[in-house]
Amino acid sequence: MSGLDASFYLLEDENTPLHVASVVVFEGPAPTYGDVVRHLAAKLPQVPRYRQRVRTVPLHLGRPVWVDDPHFTILYHVRHTAVPAPGTDEQLRNLAGRVLAQRLDPGKPLWEVWLVEGLAGGRWALIAKVHHCMVDGVAGMDLATIMFDLSPDYVPPAETEPWAPDPVPSGLHLLRDSAQRGVTQPVRQLADVARGLGVVRELGRLRAFAAGFGRSTARFVRPSAGGLNGPIGPHRRWCWQTVPLDEVKEIRKALGGTVNDVVLTAVTAGYRDLLAGRGALEPDTVVRTAVPVSVRDTGQRGELNNRVAAVFVNLPAGEPDPVERMILVREQVDDVKRSGQVASTRTLTRLTDAAVAPALLSLGARIPVRLRQDLVQTVTTNVPGPDFPLYVMGRRAVALYPYVPLTGGIRVVTAIISYCGTLHFGISGDFDAMPDLDVLTKGVAAGFDELLAEARR
Repeated sequence: MSGLDASFYLLEDENTPLHVASVVVFEGPAPTYGDVVRHLAAKLPQVPRYRQRVRTVPLHLGRPVWVDDPHFTILYHVRHTAVPAPGTDEQLRNLAGRVLAQRLDPGKPLWEVWLVEGLAGGRWALIAKVHHCMVDGVAGMDLATIMFDLSPDYVPPAETEPWAPDPVPSGLHLLRDSAQRGVTQPVRQLADVARGLGVVRELGRLRAFAAGFGRSTARFVRPSAGGLNGPIGPHRRWCWQTVPLDEVKEIRKALGGTVNDVVLTAVTAGYRDLLAGRGALEPDTVVRTAVPVSVRDTGQRGELNNRVAAVFVNLPAGEPDPVERMILVREQVDDVKRSGQVASTRTLTRLTDAAVAPALLSLGARIPVRLRQDLVQTVTTNVPGPDFPLYVMGRRAVALYPYVPLTGGIRVVTAIISYCGTLHFGISGDFDAMPDLDVLTKGVAAGFDELLAEARR
């Protein structure tokens, strides 16, 4: 594993399961459980990681590694359930919230797929979970295009070749390999940084990062909303929302900025409603969000790992005017782009990945879970999805809702995926701390509506 992948694996505990997930709703009729098993089994040769489990190196003297699971059986990973009639969206969301709160078994390959029958209108769904140490948002969408079909023309899979796992390495073997990687991997990482992007260019980016770092730090000095950070329990609430992408583009064209600027502004409106409902909204209230940004090169598409950096934006929830809110958001995002913070963070991540000892990584990865932080209140991640339809066994996916986990005292997060002309929002919250999660969800939709009204005016 890379340092970032290992961090996601080591961060997990009983109250912070760190898998990403999606709930995909399909047109009917629902396939049989056996058909789903056979369909996914035929796809497994394209995703070898789905038959591998994590092995830790003795005494954490090396990063965790992936090894073949000699006891792999697909029937453990593909589950079957149903919602009671009439199979409403609320019933599906409640079911998904319970499934998504359950930790993946660390002794087995880190994924599950649940077939859900009984939705109204003959629809059905798949709940797909995969550990964050395996994929980030972009890799997750790459994985979806492998596991799903791109055409409604379905041909049942032929018999697959029997799979023979490689022998499980011994602890001594893992120690020896880790010692070798401890010498060679940092050299390769540093050489890759120097060769691929140029030392002079990298130093220039780091200088630009340092220049913009002061402005970024100033955002952390500003007091932010209280009540959104704190202990996290084992249970989750999960809501979703949809917005037509054409309307978002209409807003962007009229008011300027990017689609992501529009999204962040609408999310700001959701937090404005949430905090107002709690009596905690002031004119200068901001909600500080981490915004993950992919640093995956074109040649790295399809790799199952994490290549992501984070930038930080103060969402101006206290600002009553929607256009002014968007201006304030856009100014911060534009400043991040000008200062080269994303590219520089990628370089710093790669240098850190080469330098940090695995034992220190194991220790440090656990600290954020044990210590509460109040600097960042939420995460807002926007992943571009396919603008073409996906199919499973000839059935078209009509909606795709994302889920991202909670950690580090952050009790509510928002994930967005675009699919076939629609933005699909998945908003996750701690069950006990976020009883008003639906206020935030409806507020996001209202935020788009008021921006659209301003755009048309």
